[in-house]
Amino acid sequence: PVDYKISKGTKNSTLMEFKLASNSKIKQNLEHQVEVYKNANKTQKSIKVILYFNIAEKRKVKKILKDLKIETAENIVLIDASLQTKASASNVRDRSEY
Repeated sequence: PVDYKISKGTKNSTLMEFKLASNSKIKQNLEHQVEVYKNANKTQKSIKVILYFNIAEKRKVKKILKDLKIETAENIVLIDASLQTKASASNVRDRSEY
């Protein structure tokens, strides 16, 4: 089943699928998996979220997106999930901190 289904009523729904960049079948998943879920859920909207943990994984995903000709798709979100120290947005006091 799809990871998340967000809906407002029965006719307005969006599917959300989360993937790890390290997944050995990520290219196959990006090509086919969400399409199967969309058909099963009778919706045309989907968001694909890909989490990467290092630069190598980011490069791998970017290459796959380019190969599939979906590198500019608005429904694909890449998230940097690396362990690098990141500032907490809730602790920012003024614009100079970001």
